[in-house]
Amino acid sequence: MTDYVEEQRNELEALESIYPDSFTVLSENPPSFTITVTSEAGENDETVQTTLKFTYSEKYPDEAPLYEIFSQENLEDNDVSDILKLLALQAEENLGMVMIFTLVTAVQEKLNEIVDQIKTRREEEKKQKEKEAEEAEKQLFHGTPVTIENFLSWKAKFDAELLEIKKKRMKEEEQAGKNKLSGKQLFETDHNLDTSDIRFLEDAGNNVEVDESLFQEMDDLELEDDEDDPDYNPADPESDLTD
Repeated sequence: MTDYVEEQRNELEALESIYPDSFTVLSENPPSFTITVTSEAGENDETVQTTLKFTYSEKYPDEAPLYEIFSQENLEDNDVSDILKLLALQAEENLGMVMIFTLVTAVQEKLNEIVDQIKTRREEEKKQKEKEAEEAEKQLFHGTPVTIENFLSWKAKFDAELLEIKKKRMKEEEQAGKNKLSGKQLFETDHNLDTSDIRFLEDAGNNVEVDESLFQEMDDLELEDDEDDPDYNPADPESDLTD
């Protein structure tokens, strides 16, 4: 007959020796304890960690122990779910044998896999961002390929903007035309314009200067007098055209 109490006591002593820094007894009846499991350090010394809680059933190890995730760090919900599935599988495979060390070792390996997955995921995210940056740069230099659809869309937008500019310009010209006074309106609104030219001439008065040097050489010019021409006939205009 199996002495379950004795087997459980012996395993507890072994576990406390194997995991001195992470093994904690919660109760003695029923025997309940926790073991904290930490992954190996990943990129940037990042780790994932979980604390497993085990409670012996009355007929353990012929029955599986009760287990749960007592606490965790840096694990996603799907990671927690995967660990619980792993514990169930390992417990089923090891019925009849003390199994806590085997369960903890399986979880340890799983945590290391998770760290590797985190590293791989980050590398993929980095590559994806680099790819997106390259695509954005190519798009910047090559622009958007012209298709019938995007050309028609651009043209419709361009025509609409051009029409707005024309409307605005016509409105400005119309407004400017309304504000511009005709010559008659200027004289009607400012009576000083009636005598402005006269005043200008009066103000100039005796200040008008004539450059006599412009006329000094007039006598030297050879001007032909039609009256000195013996063939000139004032009554016959064509007489001046004959040689």
